[in-house]
Amino acid sequence: MVELEMPRIDTTPPTWPFSVSVIIPARNESQSIGRVVRGVLEHVPDAEVIVVDDASNDDTPEQAARAGALVVRRPYNIGNGAGVKTGVRQATGDVVVVIDADGQHNPAEIPRLLKYIGPYDMVIGTRDRAGQQNALRWLGNSLLNRLGTYVAGMPMEDLTSGFRAMRRSIMLEFVGLLPNQFSWPTTSAMSFAKAGYHIRFEPIGVRPRTSGRSSQKLIKNFFKFLMIIFKIVSLFSPLRVYTPVAITMFVLGLISFGLGFFVGPEPFRLKVPGSAVVLFTGSLIVFMFGLLAEQIANLWFKGQNRDG
Repeated sequence: MVELEMPRIDTTPPTWPFSVSVIIPARNESQSIGRVVRGVLEHVPDAEVIVVDDASNDDTPEQAARAGALVVRRPYNIGNGAGVKTGVRQATGDVVVVIDADGQHNPAEIPRLLKYIGPYDMVIGTRDRAGQQNALRWLGNSLLNRLGTYVAGMPMEDLTSGFRAMRRSIMLEFVGLLPNQFSWPTTSAMSFAKAGYHIRFEPIGVRPRTSGRSSQKLIKNFFKFLMIIFKIVSLFSPLRVYTPVAITMFVLGLISFGLGFFVGPEPFRLKVPGSAVVLFTGSLIVFMFGLLAEQIANLWFKGQNRDG
C-alpha cells in the first residue's frame, strides 16, 4: 500500500520590507482588548503594538499591557481620533495599522492589507452593508462615500472604516488635520487622495461587537455628518461644489429676470426683479468664495508636500 504524502502547509508568518506598528485606540474595552492584542501579535509577530488608552474607567490598560502591548495612557478623555494621532506620533514603524479595540476587526486580515503597501500608500479595509450595523448608518456612509468620490475624483468605497494600513511618513504630513473625534478616517483618506497618494479599498469581514456599547448616537452624529461634509468641501476641493452652486444660482437669476421681463405686469420693459439681483449677486459671491478657498487649500497642500 502506497501512502500519499500530504502537502506541507507553510504557517510561517509573512514578512515585509518595512517595519510595522499597530495602533489600537481604546476606552473601556477590557473585555476585548487582550484578545485583540494577542490576535495582532499572532498574525504580525514582529509588529510594535501600541494601545492608546483614552482615560478608561476599567482595567483596559492593564489587560493590554498583560497581552504584550505598549500602553500610552491619557489623563482624560479626548476622543478616538486623538488616540490615533498619539499612536502615529508614538510609533516607530514605517507603516502603521489602525484597528479597533472592540473585536469587530479580525487581526488575521492585517497581512492582507499590508501586502498592498508598496504600490499603494494607504489600504482601507472595506465593509459591506452587513458590516455597518444598521440601514441608517449604511445610508449615511454611502452618501459620504459618494460625496468623497465626487470631490476626490476617484472612487471612495468606505471612507469611515477605521481599519487601515498606511505609510507613517505620509500620515505625519496630515496628522494636524485629523479631528480628535470619529471623522479621522474620512479626513485622512481625503488628505491622501488630495495630495495624489495611492489608496486601495480591500474588502474585509466585520464581526459583531464583543464588548461595550457603540458610542455613535443617531441625532448627534447627523450633525457631525454635516460638519464632515462641510469640512470635506471647504478643505479638499471647494470649486467642485461651489461652482455648481454658483451656476445654479445664476441660472435661477436668469429665469427670474426672464419672467419679470417677458411675463411680468409690464412685459418688455427693462425692469430687473429684486430676486434676480439677489441671485446674480449671490452666484458671484459663492463663486469667488469657492475660488479663494480653492487657492488656500492648494497652497496648504503644496506646503505640506514641500515640507515632507
